[in-house]
Amino acid sequence: MAKRTIDKAKAAKKDEFYTQLEDINNELRHYREHFRGKTVLCNCDDPRVSNFFTYFAYNFEFLGLKKLITTCYKNQDMDLFSMNKSEQAVYLVYEGDKNGNHIPDAEEIGVKPLKGDGDFRSNECIELLKEADVVVTNPPFSLFREYVAQLLEYDKKFLIIGHQNALSYKEIFPLIRDNKMWLGFGFKGNAGHFISAYEDVATAGDHRKGMIRVSGVTWFTNLDYKERHEDIILYKSYSPEEYPTYDNYDAINVGKTADIPCDYDGVMGVPITFIDKYNPDQFEILGMSASAGYNADIVGIPFKGDKDARPLINGKNTYARIFIKKK
Repeated sequence: MAKRTIDKAKAAKKDEFYTQLEDINNELRHYREHFRGKTVLCNCDDPRVSNFFTYFAYNFEFLGLKKLITTCYKNQDMDLFSMNKSEQAVYLVYEGDKNGNHIPDAEEIGVKPLKGDGDFRSNECIELLKEADVVVTNPPFSLFREYVAQLLEYDKKFLIIGHQNALSYKEIFPLIRDNKMWLGFGFKGNAGHFISAYEDVATAGDHRKGMIRVSGVTWFTNLDYKERHEDIILYKSYSPEEYPTYDNYDAINVGKTADIPCDYDGVMGVPITFIDKYNPDQFEILGMSASAGYNADIVGIPFKGDKDARPLINGKNTYARIFIKKK
């Protein structure tokens, strides 16, 4: 899905993008050791149709879970796209197989009404959040900042879906920089197909019936996994001609992550897509260039110029950059 389409969805508060079981399984397999003995909360899902509930319920014993809780927002109909017309919500609690058939049967799943609408910000949903060890879900794109802030306020481990545009949010980037949150293993090709009633603008070759293609979608987490610590292989040598210094920053420009020079120890400006391959053992993130105005906390290195903080080379604007140094 083109960026403009997801921006329209955010502006219209259209947040019904439902995750495929295949994508959940492909991501969760990297974090299995984090779930043993834990209570998992999926608090942005209709638990009776959510693939997050399906994944955790059917893998409850395999993962060694303690408890699974899922909540939904204003949706008591089995129709996935009921548009949240109900003013009451429900939550489900599953504590594992009781009859020995290794299947989450209906009589083993506790369905309980919520007093309110199931909004993750409501007091009763916050009480469920307090009970959880790990939160795994696809939160509303339009409330991503607020959702992450709540997870941090209650010191929760999490694995959630968001859009890569969130990397540049002033509320989100410092978390990435300070190693409090990072990208997960990710969707293949940085794009995902979600079950959705919205119009799909994907090309014919990438169209899937009843689904919508979202480009730039990714996982955000504070659960560690081994692939995150793989070094980027550096092979290029520094030269002033190939790596010019910015007019307004004491840093060199690197056009591609693959072109990071192996023999340069100073500050480098790299594309935002560097985050996909970022190894915190190999590099330190110092800051990020701002598109409008200079914010010392976000940019992270001294700025030489006026209010426009975009990196300049010979007076010309370059693309947004993340500033890094080798460790």
